[in-house]
Formats: sequence, C-alpha cells, structure tokens
Amino acid sequence: MKSMVGKAAIAAVFALAANAASAEVFVNYINPEKFADLPMDDWQRKKTLEDIAAYFTKLGDDLPKGQVLKLDVYNIDLSGQEVRGNRAGGDIRSRDGKNDWPLIELQYSLSANGQVLDSGDAKISDVAYLQRIMKRAYEMDELRFEKRMIQEWFKKTILKKS
Repeated sequence: MKSMVGKAAIAAVFALAANAASAEVFVNYINPEKFADLPMDDWQRKKTLEDIAAYFTKLGDDLPKGQVLKLDVYNIDLSGQEVRGNRAGGDIRSRDGKNDWPLIELQYSLSANGQVLDSGDAKISDVAYLQRIMKRAYEMDELRFEKRMIQEWFKKTILKKS
C-alpha cells in the first residue's frame, strides 16, 4: 500500500512539474456588458464567455511549453441574431448569412521567458460563415462558427501556420 501511495505521489510531482512548464492562456474580457451581441439571459451570457475562454485555452495546448498567451477581448458579436423564444426551450439564434457574421475584437500578447514574441490587435471575423462547409455536418455546438473562426485565426496568427 505504501509503495502505491509513494508512486502516486511521485506521479503527482511529475504531473505538476510538467504542468508548470506547459503553455498558459489568459483570457480577459474588457467591459463584456458592452459587447455587441451576447445571449440575453445572464446564465447563457456567462456560459458563452466561459466556453469561448475555454476554447482559447484548449487551443493553447498547441503552444510550445513555457509560452504565455494573454488575450484582452474588447468585443464579441456572435453569428446570427438572438430571437426571444416563446417555448420552454428559451431563446433561439437565427442565422441568415447576410449581415450577421461572427466578430471578435481583441489584443493579444505572446511571450516566453518574459520576452514578448508577438503582439497586436485583431479583428477576427468570418463574413462567409454560412457558405463554408463544416467539417462535421452534424456539428451542433452553438458556438461552432465562432470556434472555427477562432481556430483559423489562432493557427495563422499565433502558431504562424497557413
């Protein structure tokens, strides 16, 4: 029993050490109450912001160990327009692909060992978001268009891949 506990403790120390050297992503929302388009209900708004931050963090797993990405998000305009629902399911998001494309405005800073590697302002958008084929036609994630847009920006700008 003692050896299992000892092995678990050693594994935990290695996991913490590996985690300390991994990349980090920090997402800071600047005045989110002024964002152009978030869900109307407080709990949905909170969930949307948490989901977007979690997605940036997930993408950060591809950064080299020791790098730090800081994002200050100044505006979010989700794809489509929210329409008040009359049913128990709540509000729905209507998308027509005309003037309702997703947009995120942010400032970013990528650093390693205290040195800034890259920084700038970004206006991420996908005007043709409904005209592009989703990799998985069954994708039902409410933020699928925003996440695709974020992922493409992240690869092109942060990871410098085309």
